Amino acid sequence: MIDISPSVMQFLLAFIVVAPLLGAATALPPAPPGLRGSGPDQAVLRHGVTVTGAILVAAIVLALGFDHDQPSRMQATTDISWIAALDVRIHLGVDGISLPLLVLTALLTFLCALYSYFKPPAGPSPRAFVALLLVLESGTLATFAVLDLLLFFLAFEMVLIPMYFLIARWGGAERQAAAWKFILYTLLGSVVMLLGLLLVGLHAGTFDMVALATDNGSGLSKSVQVTAVLAIGIGLAVKTPMWPLHSWLPDAHTAAPTVGSVLLAGVMLKMGTYGFVRIVLPIAPDGMRTFAPYLAAFAVVGIIYGSLACLALARRGAGGDLKRLIAYSSVGHMGFVLLGIASMTPTGVNGALFANVAHGLITGLLFFLVGALKDRYGTADLDTLAGATGAALYGRAPRLGGLLAFAAVASLGLPGLAGFWGEMLAMFGAFDPAPGLSRPAFLTFTAIACFGTLLTAAYLLIVVRRVCMGATRPAAGAEETGPAPELADVQGYELAAWTPLVALTVLAGLWPAVLLGLTDPAVQKLLAGGKS
Repeated sequence: MIDISPSVMQFLLAFIVVAPLLGAATALPPAPPGLRGSGPDQAVLRHGVTVTGAILVAAIVLALGFDHDQPSRMQATTDISWIAALDVRIHLGVDGISLPLLVLTALLTFLCALYSYFKPPAGPSPRAFVALLLVLESGTLATFAVLDLLLFFLAFEMVLIPMYFLIARWGGAERQAAAWKFILYTLLGSVVMLLGLLLVGLHAGTFDMVALATDNGSGLSKSVQVTAVLAIGIGLAVKTPMWPLHSWLPDAHTAAPTVGSVLLAGVMLKMGTYGFVRIVLPIAPDGMRTFAPYLAAFAVVGIIYGSLACLALARRGAGGDLKRLIAYSSVGHMGFVLLGIASMTPTGVNGALFANVAHGLITGLLFFLVGALKDRYGTADLDTLAGATGAALYGRAPRLGGLLAFAAVASLGLPGLAGFWGEMLAMFGAFDPAPGLSRPAFLTFTAIACFGTLLTAAYLLIVVRRVCMGATRPAAGAEETGPAPELADVQGYELAAWTPLVALTVLAGLWPAVLLGLTDPAVQKLLAGGKS
């Protein structure tokens, strides 16, 4: 760790939030002739890599300058009055809960920009694509950095428009319908959430999230807390997405371009679960305690539902789309995150935060890999990919096949990789929930979630067997058409984009204390009402 002055830390956090917007504004005008390289398209894509790279460097420096001995304390804070009549403030800060999500967002956006530089998505002008990517990054980073309820809402909504256009303009088949479904679901959920945020702020007399967390609901009656948790929770649950409010997600992922899917799964879904931890748990604990059993029930239904949907898509002859399958797997994985939050225990919430980061790394890698397969085969249809005897990726493109198998076993929770710890801790938290919650009910939820881990392993291993294994020649009795066509293995730019995700998946799996050491003190303080 390095010693950085508080003023520099303040600047770094403000830079991380604002710089993507400045980068988006400068991406739209044509580049000066001397900076165009081989053409204006290459220049703007290089601009995207440069801006997101600078933001990633700033995020890493911020993480290195973070006081790891006091991760529960808000650091790099900026607090400026904005709307004095409502006590709305431009309040930024970072602690052990938000820091990992900031770095994850900066990393995934940079890797998406790097990937797009070498493999631009088919569609309109790259200038608009880069600008939308940077606006999306700014909104996501702001969501994890702001400490005012109304600013949180504005940042939460800021990501919707760029993601809508990324799907509608650069997506695949059915992209218009998928984009409209995405925007309608999330906007309707957000309207209800805004009412809940206003209810809390007006009754408490402040929108400051730190002050509200310190009050720990003491200034809010139970009826206000219950109403607020219901309203805020609906908006957050849509973004998470929680069953049965998830149906926009498979369509959006199936239609989105590769980098859109990576960012949607890797960081945007985390905004909903982060809101539960940052806002609902500390600000309205009595209301959360009322709804926690229902949240846990919806979570475990989502785990089973997502796994069964994946099994149905994975079976031979189902015509399942591999991108759609991974989207449904996200419904199941985010169910474990919600189960950990619903336990209202430090163990469960730490597990939820760990699973958030692990899911971002692993599912981001999976969507990159499926995008690469779709580029090579021209389709993500699982029956087409598997073919008559299996796609035999191990034999035809061994590095690509090995990476797909690695991501699959990481996603199913293999011990020693990042996917294991979060889901295990979430179930441990549910096994012994917070006082006031029904332990028999949560034991039942834990048992159902354990069964869900078996279903998860089943569908992911089926995918690996069908896509990676098999003969490289036609099956016996099939028409002999010569050797299977050549399939390009992992390219250099793909390796550059995917290696950090692989390395961090292994690091988080072998050394979970790196992440838990940040989150645990902050979670303990949050659940104790702002008291360390």
